[in-house]
Amino acid sequence: MKRMKVLWLAVVAVLVLASCGKSGGRPEFGDNEYPVMTIGINNSETQTTYPAVFKGVQDVEIRPKISGFITRLAVHEGETVGKGQLLFTIDNQTYAAAVRQAQASLNSAQAAVNSAQAQLATATLTYRNSQQLYNNKVIGSYELETAKNTMNTAQAAVNQAKAGVAQAQAALANAKEQLSFCYITAPTSGVVGNLPYKQGALVSPSSNPAVTTISNNSTVEVYFSMTEKDAIELTKKLGGSNAAVNSFPPVKLQLADGTMYNHSGVVTKASGIVDPSTGSISMIARFDNPEHLLKSGGSGSIIVQRTNSRALVIPQSACTSVQDKVFVYKLGKDNKVIYTEITVAPQNDGKNYVVTSGLSVGDKIVSNGITKLTDKMEIKPITPERYQQKIKEQAKSMTAGDIVNGMKKK
Repeated sequence: MKRMKVLWLAVVAVLVLASCGKSGGRPEFGDNEYPVMTIGINNSETQTTYPAVFKGVQDVEIRPKISGFITRLAVHEGETVGKGQLLFTIDNQTYAAAVRQAQASLNSAQAAVNSAQAQLATATLTYRNSQQLYNNKVIGSYELETAKNTMNTAQAAVNQAKAGVAQAQAALANAKEQLSFCYITAPTSGVVGNLPYKQGALVSPSSNPAVTTISNNSTVEVYFSMTEKDAIELTKKLGGSNAAVNSFPPVKLQLADGTMYNHSGVVTKASGIVDPSTGSISMIARFDNPEHLLKSGGSGSIIVQRTNSRALVIPQSACTSVQDKVFVYKLGKDNKVIYTEITVAPQNDGKNYVVTSGLSVGDKIVSNGITKLTDKMEIKPITPERYQQKIKEQAKSMTAGDIVNGMKKK
Protein backbone atom coordinates (compact mmCIF):
# COMPACT_ATOMS: atom_id res chain seq x y z
CA MET A 1 0.00 0.00 0.00
CA LYS A 2 2.85 2.34 0.93
CA ARG A 3 4.58 1.55 -2.37
CA MET A 4 1.42 2.43 -4.32
CA LYS A 5 1.25 5.77 -2.49
CA VAL A 6 4.82 6.60 -3.39
CA LEU A 7 4.13 5.67 -7.02
CA TRP A 8 1.01 7.85 -7.01
CA LEU A 9 2.96 10.87 -5.69
CA ALA A 10 5.62 10.29 -8.33
CA VAL A 11 3.01 10.35 -11.11
CA VAL A 12 1.56 13.54 -9.68
CA ALA A 13 4.99 15.17 -9.52
CA VAL A 14 5.67 14.24 -13.15
CA LEU A 15 2.37 15.78 -14.25
CA VAL A 16 3.08 18.94 -12.30
CA LEU A 17 6.46 19.23 -13.91
CA ALA A 18 4.89 18.52 -17.28
CA SER A 19 2.48 21.37 -16.65
CA CYS A 20 5.52 23.46 -15.79
CA GLY A 21 6.95 22.71 -19.17
CA LYS A 22 3.71 23.59 -20.97
CA SER A 23 3.45 26.90 -19.10
CA GLY A 24 7.04 27.98 -19.56
CA GLY A 25 8.92 26.02 -16.95
CA ARG A 26 6.94 26.87 -13.77
CA PRO A 27 3.62 25.85 -12.18
CA GLU A 28 0.58 28.02 -12.74
CA PHE A 29 0.54 29.73 -9.32
CA GLY A 30 -1.60 32.53 -10.64
CA ASP A 31 0.09 35.26 -8.59
CA ASN A 32 3.18 36.01 -10.72
CA GLU A 33 5.46 34.51 -8.10
CA TYR A 34 8.98 33.45 -9.11
CA PRO A 35 11.74 31.91 -7.00
CA VAL A 36 14.67 34.28 -6.46
CA MET A 37 18.07 33.30 -5.12
CA THR A 38 20.87 35.49 -3.79
CA ILE A 39 24.32 34.99 -5.31
CA GLY A 40 26.89 33.92 -2.73
CA ILE A 41 30.34 32.33 -2.61
CA ASN A 42 30.42 28.55 -2.76
CA ASN A 43 32.85 25.71 -3.21
CA SER A 44 33.01 24.46 -6.76
CA GLU A 45 34.52 21.25 -8.08
CA THR A 46 34.79 20.91 -11.82
CA GLN A 47 36.61 18.46 -14.03
CA THR A 48 38.07 18.58 -17.51
CA THR A 49 38.59 15.54 -19.70
CA TYR A 50 41.44 15.17 -22.18
CA PRO A 51 41.95 12.24 -24.61
CA ALA A 52 45.08 10.27 -23.77
CA VAL A 53 47.32 7.44 -25.02
CA PHE A 54 49.50 5.09 -22.96
CA LYS A 55 53.17 4.26 -23.33
CA GLY A 56 55.43 2.16 -21.14
CA VAL A 57 58.22 4.09 -19.49
CA GLN A 58 60.58 2.07 -21.68
CA ASP A 59 59.40 0.70 -25.03
CA VAL A 60 62.40 -1.00 -26.68
CA GLU A 61 62.27 -2.20 -30.27
CA ILE A 62 64.22 -5.45 -30.63
CA ARG A 63 66.29 -6.01 -33.76
CA PRO A 64 69.17 -8.47 -34.28
CA LYS A 65 72.73 -7.20 -34.76
CA ILE A 66 73.39 -9.82 -37.45
CA SER A 67 71.45 -11.34 -40.31
CA GLY A 68 70.20 -14.89 -40.18
CA PHE A 69 67.30 -17.29 -39.99
CA ILE A 70 65.33 -17.58 -36.76
CA THR A 71 65.83 -21.10 -35.39
CA ARG A 72 63.95 -20.72 -32.11
CA LEU A 73 61.28 -18.48 -30.57
CA ALA A 74 61.67 -18.64 -26.80
CA VAL A 75 58.76 -16.36 -25.78
CA HIS A 76 55.11 -15.68 -26.60
CA GLU A 77 53.28 -12.45 -27.32
CA GLY A 78 52.14 -10.75 -24.11
CA GLU A 79 54.56 -12.75 -21.96
CA THR A 80 56.30 -10.96 -19.09
CA VAL A 81 60.08 -11.36 -19.29
CA GLY A 82 63.02 -10.36 -17.13
CA LYS A 83 66.11 -8.46 -18.17
CA GLY A 84 68.56 -10.81 -19.93
CA GLN A 85 65.95 -13.50 -20.67
CA LEU A 86 66.34 -15.27 -24.05
CA LEU A 87 63.81 -14.10 -26.64
CA PHE A 88 64.84 -15.91 -29.83
CA THR A 89 67.82 -17.56 -31.51
CA ILE A 90 69.34 -17.01 -34.97
CA ASP A 91 71.09 -19.79 -36.92
CA ASN A 92 74.51 -19.94 -35.27
CA GLN A 93 76.38 -22.71 -37.10
CA THR A 94 78.63 -20.35 -39.07
CA TYR A 95 79.41 -18.27 -35.99
CA ALA A 96 80.02 -21.34 -33.81
CA ALA A 97 82.49 -22.63 -36.43
CA ALA A 98 84.23 -19.26 -36.39
CA VAL A 99 84.58 -19.55 -32.61
CA ARG A 100 86.11 -23.01 -32.92
CA GLN A 101 88.54 -21.78 -35.58
CA ALA A 102 89.52 -18.76 -33.47
CA GLN A 103 90.04 -21.02 -30.47
CA ALA A 104 92.31 -23.29 -32.52
CA SER A 105 94.30 -20.28 -33.71
CA LEU A 106 94.72 -19.15 -30.11
CA ASN A 107 95.92 -22.60 -29.08
CA SER A 108 98.43 -22.58 -31.91
CA ALA A 109 99.63 -19.09 -30.96
CA GLN A 110 100.00 -20.15 -27.35
CA ALA A 111 102.07 -23.17 -28.43
CA ALA A 112 104.29 -20.84 -30.46
CA VAL A 113 104.84 -18.73 -27.36
CA ASN A 114 105.79 -21.78 -25.34
CA SER A 115 108.27 -22.88 -28.04
CA ALA A 116 109.78 -19.39 -28.32
CA GLN A 117 110.11 -19.11 -24.58
CA ALA A 118 111.94 -22.47 -24.49
CA GLN A 119 114.33 -21.26 -27.20
CA LEU A 120 114.87 -18.02 -25.30
CA ALA A 121 115.72 -19.93 -22.15
CA THR A 122 118.33 -22.00 -24.05
CA ALA A 123 119.78 -18.92 -25.72
CA THR A 124 119.97 -17.07 -22.42
CA LEU A 125 121.80 -19.96 -20.74
CA THR A 126 124.26 -20.21 -23.69
CA TYR A 127 124.97 -16.47 -23.49
CA ARG A 128 125.72 -16.65 -19.76
CA ASN A 129 128.11 -19.61 -20.29
CA SER A 130 129.80 -17.71 -23.12
CA GLN A 131 130.34 -14.74 -20.79
CA GLN A 132 132.16 -16.98 -18.29
CA LEU A 133 134.28 -18.54 -21.06
CA TYR A 134 135.09 -15.10 -22.41
CA ASN A 135 136.08 -13.88 -18.94
CA ASN A 136 138.36 -16.91 -18.65
CA LYS A 137 139.73 -16.08 -22.11
CA VAL A 138 138.59 -19.44 -23.48
CA ILE A 139 136.62 -17.83 -26.35
CA GLY A 140 136.94 -14.56 -28.14
CA SER A 141 134.61 -11.58 -28.45
CA TYR A 142 133.15 -12.89 -31.70
CA GLU A 143 131.74 -16.03 -30.04
CA LEU A 144 130.35 -13.93 -27.15
CA GLU A 145 128.63 -11.49 -29.54
CA THR A 146 127.18 -14.40 -31.50
CA ALA A 147 125.64 -15.89 -28.32
CA LYS A 148 124.20 -12.49 -27.41
CA ASN A 149 122.59 -12.03 -30.83
CA THR A 150 121.09 -15.51 -30.62
CA MET A 151 119.52 -14.61 -27.25
CA ASN A 152 118.12 -11.32 -28.61
CA THR A 153 116.67 -13.12 -31.60
CA ALA A 154 114.96 -15.61 -29.26
CA GLN A 155 113.56 -12.73 -27.20
CA ALA A 156 112.16 -11.13 -30.35
CA ALA A 157 110.59 -14.46 -31.27
CA VAL A 158 108.90 -14.62 -27.84
CA ASN A 159 107.56 -11.09 -28.22
CA GLN A 160 106.23 -11.88 -31.68
CA ALA A 161 104.61 -15.09 -30.43
CA LYS A 162 102.94 -13.18 -27.57
CA ALA A 163 101.61 -10.61 -30.05
CA GLY A 164 100.20 -13.52 -32.02
CA VAL A 165 98.47 -14.76 -28.85
CA ALA A 166 96.96 -11.32 -28.22
CA GLN A 167 95.74 -11.19 -31.82
CA ALA A 168 94.28 -14.68 -31.54
CA GLN A 169 92.58 -13.75 -28.27
CA ALA A 170 91.01 -10.70 -29.91
CA ALA A 171 89.82 -12.83 -32.82
CA LEU A 172 88.32 -15.33 -30.41
CA ALA A 173 86.59 -12.60 -28.41
CA ASN A 174 85.16 -11.17 -31.63
CA ALA A 175 83.99 -14.59 -32.78
CA LYS A 176 82.32 -15.22 -29.42
CA GLU A 177 80.65 -11.81 -29.56
CA GLN A 178 79.35 -12.54 -33.06
CA LEU A 179 78.06 -15.88 -31.77
CA SER A 180 76.36 -14.13 -28.82
CA PHE A 181 74.45 -11.97 -31.31
CA CYS A 182 72.66 -15.14 -32.35
CA TYR A 183 71.00 -15.22 -28.92
CA ILE A 184 68.66 -12.21 -28.61
CA THR A 185 67.88 -11.40 -24.98
CA ALA A 186 65.60 -8.83 -23.33
CA PRO A 187 67.45 -5.56 -22.63
CA THR A 188 64.94 -4.73 -19.88
CA SER A 189 62.15 -6.32 -17.93
CA GLY A 190 58.73 -5.91 -19.49
CA VAL A 191 56.04 -7.39 -21.67
CA VAL A 192 56.67 -8.91 -25.10
CA GLY A 193 54.81 -7.21 -27.94
CA ASN A 194 53.91 -8.58 -31.36
CA LEU A 195 56.06 -11.31 -32.92
CA PRO A 196 55.71 -10.71 -36.67
CA TYR A 197 58.53 -13.16 -37.58
CA LYS A 198 58.18 -16.87 -36.97
CA GLN A 199 60.73 -19.69 -36.87
CA GLY A 200 62.56 -19.95 -40.20
CA ALA A 201 62.12 -16.28 -41.11
CA LEU A 202 65.17 -14.31 -42.28
CA VAL A 203 65.84 -11.24 -40.14
CA SER A 204 68.50 -8.54 -40.16
CA PRO A 205 69.47 -5.34 -38.32
CA SER A 206 67.32 -3.39 -40.79
CA SER A 207 64.22 -5.59 -40.37
CA ASN A 208 61.04 -3.54 -40.44
CA PRO A 209 58.92 -4.02 -38.42
CA ALA A 210 61.14 -4.87 -35.49
CA VAL A 211 61.33 -8.49 -34.41
CA THR A 212 59.37 -7.52 -31.29
CA THR A 213 59.03 -4.78 -28.68
CA ILE A 214 59.67 -5.07 -24.96
CA SER A 215 57.51 -2.67 -22.99
CA ASN A 216 58.41 -1.94 -19.39
CA ASN A 217 54.93 -1.06 -18.13
CA SER A 218 55.42 -1.32 -14.37
CA THR A 219 54.87 2.43 -14.67
CA VAL A 220 52.97 3.88 -17.62
CA GLU A 221 53.33 7.33 -19.10
CA VAL A 222 50.01 8.77 -20.24
CA TYR A 223 50.26 11.42 -22.95
CA PHE A 224 47.53 14.06 -23.26
CA SER A 225 47.21 17.58 -24.66
CA MET A 226 45.97 20.58 -22.71
CA THR A 227 44.56 23.58 -24.50
CA GLU A 228 46.78 26.63 -24.61
CA LYS A 229 44.14 28.63 -22.73
CA ASP A 230 44.00 26.12 -19.87
CA ALA A 231 47.80 25.93 -19.72
CA ILE A 232 48.17 29.72 -19.57
CA GLU A 233 45.51 29.98 -16.87
CA LEU A 234 47.25 27.31 -14.80
CA THR A 235 50.68 28.86 -15.32
CA LYS A 236 49.48 32.28 -14.20
CA LYS A 237 47.72 30.84 -11.19
CA LEU A 238 50.71 28.79 -9.98
CA GLY A 239 53.48 31.20 -10.96
CA GLY A 240 55.32 29.72 -13.92
CA SER A 241 55.39 26.58 -16.04
CA ASN A 242 57.74 24.64 -13.74
CA ALA A 243 55.64 25.51 -10.72
CA ALA A 244 52.52 24.53 -12.66
CA VAL A 245 53.93 21.05 -13.32
CA ASN A 246 55.21 20.60 -9.75
CA SER A 247 51.93 21.82 -8.23
CA PHE A 248 49.62 20.09 -10.70
CA PRO A 249 46.84 18.29 -8.82
CA PRO A 250 46.70 14.48 -9.01
CA VAL A 251 44.88 13.37 -12.14
CA LYS A 252 42.52 10.48 -12.72
CA LEU A 253 42.35 8.11 -15.66
CA GLN A 254 39.23 6.85 -17.37
CA LEU A 255 39.77 3.65 -19.33
CA ALA A 256 38.43 2.87 -22.79
CA ASP A 257 35.51 0.88 -21.30
CA GLY A 258 34.38 3.90 -19.27
CA THR A 259 35.60 2.63 -15.89
CA MET A 260 37.95 4.60 -13.66
CA TYR A 261 41.49 3.39 -13.07
CA ASN A 262 42.18 2.57 -9.42
CA HIS A 263 45.38 4.63 -9.12
CA SER A 264 45.81 8.38 -9.49
CA GLY A 265 48.59 9.84 -11.60
CA VAL A 266 51.12 12.63 -11.32
CA VAL A 267 51.90 15.09 -14.10
CA THR A 268 55.67 15.01 -14.64
CA LYS A 269 56.33 16.85 -17.89
CA ALA A 270 54.90 19.65 -20.01
CA SER A 271 56.07 20.65 -23.46
CA GLY A 272 57.43 24.17 -23.78
CA ILE A 273 56.04 24.45 -27.32
CA VAL A 274 52.47 25.01 -28.46
CA ASP A 275 51.46 22.78 -31.36
CA PRO A 276 50.35 25.31 -34.01
CA SER A 277 48.09 22.78 -35.73
CA THR A 278 46.05 22.03 -32.59
CA GLY A 279 46.75 24.99 -30.31
CA SER A 280 47.59 22.62 -27.48
CA ILE A 281 50.49 21.72 -25.20
CA SER A 282 51.62 18.11 -24.74
CA MET A 283 51.58 16.81 -21.16
CA ILE A 284 52.76 13.54 -19.60
CA ALA A 285 51.36 11.94 -16.44
CA ARG A 286 52.79 8.84 -14.79
CA PHE A 287 50.62 6.08 -13.34
CA ASP A 288 51.76 3.07 -11.32
CA ASN A 289 50.66 -0.13 -13.04
CA PRO A 290 51.08 -2.94 -10.47
CA GLU A 291 48.26 -5.02 -11.96
CA HIS A 292 49.61 -4.50 -15.50
CA LEU A 293 46.14 -3.39 -16.55
CA LEU A 294 47.43 -0.53 -18.68
CA LYS A 295 49.01 -1.61 -21.95
CA SER A 296 51.44 0.39 -24.04
CA GLY A 297 49.55 1.75 -27.03
CA GLY A 298 46.21 1.81 -25.19
CA SER A 299 43.95 4.84 -24.89
CA GLY A 300 41.68 6.53 -22.38
CA SER A 301 40.95 9.95 -20.94
CA ILE A 302 42.79 12.06 -18.37
CA ILE A 303 40.45 13.75 -15.89
CA VAL A 304 41.71 16.90 -14.20
CA GLN A 305 39.67 18.06 -11.20
CA ARG A 306 39.74 21.66 -10.06
CA THR A 307 38.47 23.09 -6.78
CA ASN A 308 37.45 26.73 -6.33
CA SER A 309 36.55 27.81 -2.81
CA ARG A 310 35.35 31.26 -3.92
CA ALA A 311 33.13 30.44 -6.88
CA LEU A 312 29.85 32.02 -7.87
CA VAL A 313 27.70 28.96 -8.54
CA ILE A 314 24.21 29.17 -10.03
CA PRO A 315 21.85 26.42 -11.20
CA GLN A 316 21.55 25.87 -14.93
CA SER A 317 17.77 26.11 -14.52
CA ALA A 318 18.31 29.84 -13.90
CA CYS A 319 19.99 30.29 -17.29
CA THR A 320 19.00 30.41 -20.90
CA SER A 321 21.38 30.04 -23.83
CA VAL A 322 21.20 31.94 -27.09
CA GLN A 323 23.86 31.34 -29.75
CA ASP A 324 26.52 30.21 -27.27
CA LYS A 325 25.73 33.11 -24.95
CA VAL A 326 24.27 32.61 -21.48
CA PHE A 327 21.66 34.89 -19.92
CA VAL A 328 19.91 35.19 -16.56
CA TYR A 329 17.11 37.36 -15.21
CA LYS A 330 18.55 39.57 -12.50
CA LEU A 331 16.16 41.16 -10.03
CA GLY A 332 16.35 44.94 -10.26
CA LYS A 333 14.52 47.85 -8.70
CA ASP A 334 10.78 47.65 -8.11
CA ASN A 335 11.01 43.85 -8.49
CA LYS A 336 11.56 44.16 -12.24
CA VAL A 337 13.81 41.57 -13.87
CA ILE A 338 16.71 42.53 -16.12
CA TYR A 339 17.77 40.22 -18.95
CA THR A 340 21.50 39.97 -18.24
CA GLU A 341 24.31 38.29 -20.17
CA ILE A 342 26.86 36.38 -18.08
CA THR A 343 30.03 34.42 -18.73
CA VAL A 344 30.43 30.94 -17.28
CA ALA A 345 33.35 28.53 -17.01
CA PRO A 346 33.42 25.96 -19.82
CA GLN A 347 33.61 23.11 -17.31
CA ASN A 348 30.45 22.22 -15.40
CA ASP A 349 28.85 19.28 -13.63
CA GLY A 350 25.71 19.22 -15.78
CA LYS A 351 23.58 20.90 -13.10
CA ASN A 352 25.34 24.14 -12.22
CA TYR A 353 27.44 26.85 -13.81
CA VAL A 354 30.41 28.70 -12.32
CA VAL A 355 29.97 32.38 -13.20
CA THR A 356 33.15 34.18 -14.25
CA SER A 357 31.62 37.57 -15.10
CA GLY A 358 28.27 39.35 -15.24
CA LEU A 359 27.18 38.71 -11.65
CA SER A 360 28.49 39.74 -8.24
CA VAL A 361 28.03 38.50 -4.69
CA GLY A 362 24.70 39.76 -3.40
CA ASP A 363 22.95 39.94 -6.78
CA LYS A 364 19.58 38.24 -7.01
CA ILE A 365 18.40 36.16 -9.95
CA VAL A 366 15.30 34.15 -10.83
CA SER A 367 16.26 30.52 -10.26
CA ASN A 368 13.43 28.73 -12.06
CA GLY A 369 10.57 29.22 -14.50
CA ILE A 370 12.45 31.79 -16.56
CA THR A 371 10.94 30.87 -19.95
CA LYS A 372 7.83 32.98 -19.26
CA LEU A 373 9.82 36.04 -18.24
CA THR A 374 10.59 39.05 -20.39
CA ASP A 375 12.98 41.93 -19.86
CA LYS A 376 11.69 44.61 -17.42
CA MET A 377 8.84 42.34 -16.36
CA GLU A 378 7.66 42.89 -12.78
CA ILE A 379 7.44 39.80 -10.58
CA LYS A 380 6.67 38.85 -7.01
CA PRO A 381 9.85 37.25 -5.67
CA ILE A 382 9.63 34.28 -3.33
CA THR A 383 12.30 32.03 -1.89
CA PRO A 384 13.26 28.81 -3.71
CA GLU A 385 12.00 26.91 -0.63
CA ARG A 386 8.59 28.56 -0.91
CA TYR A 387 8.57 27.80 -4.63
CA GLN A 388 9.11 24.06 -3.97
CA GLN A 389 6.43 24.16 -1.27
CA LYS A 390 3.93 25.63 -3.72
CA ILE A 391 4.72 22.86 -6.22
CA LYS A 392 3.93 20.27 -3.55
CA GLU A 393 0.73 22.09 -2.60
CA GLN A 394 -0.38 22.20 -6.20
CA ALA A 395 0.40 18.51 -6.63
CA LYS A 396 -1.69 17.61 -3.56
CA SER A 397 -4.62 19.67 -4.81
CA MET A 398 -4.81 17.85 -8.11
CA THR A 399 -7.79 15.50 -8.44
CA ALA A 400 -7.86 12.12 -10.10
CA GLY A 401 -9.64 13.70 -13.05
CA ASP A 402 -6.87 16.27 -13.40
CA ILE A 403 -4.35 13.46 -13.46
CA VAL A 404 -6.29 11.49 -16.08
CA ASN A 405 -6.73 14.57 -18.23
CA GLY A 406 -3.05 15.37 -17.81
CA MET A 407 -2.12 11.87 -18.92
CA LYS A 408 -4.40 12.17 -21.96
CA LYS A 409 -2.74 15.45 -22.90
CA LYS A 410 0.64 13.75 -22.63
